[in-house]
Amino acid sequence: MTLADRDAEPHLGMAWRETTMVGVRPRMEITRFERPEVWAEVGTWLGIAATLVLTFEERAAGCRVVAEGEISGRHAYAAPAALAGRLAGLAIGADLRKAARILDRRS
Repeated sequence: MTLADRDAEPHLGMAWRETTMVGVRPRMEITRFERPEVWAEVGTWLGIAATLVLTFEERAAGCRVVAEGEISGRHAYAAPAALAGRLAGLAIGADLRKAARILDRRS
């Protein structure tokens, strides 16, 4: 994705570079996009791959988000991937809470 595409509607196959809190810049791609129920993405960086699937369940007062993910690493990246996998839940939870706060302000 280029800078000019930042306002583009998300779509299957859309790819971009993400900058993480620790400075890693994985290549991200939307791998499943079934609005409004499912969003899935994969991120790759060096020998590490991470998947994230978000399932949205409508509720009377908004929605419930279920997050499932996996991080794997090859060769020398196996140990860092295992550590990242242990920390990923905290980071994903923080991101989802931040998104909820942003959406609350919009309504």
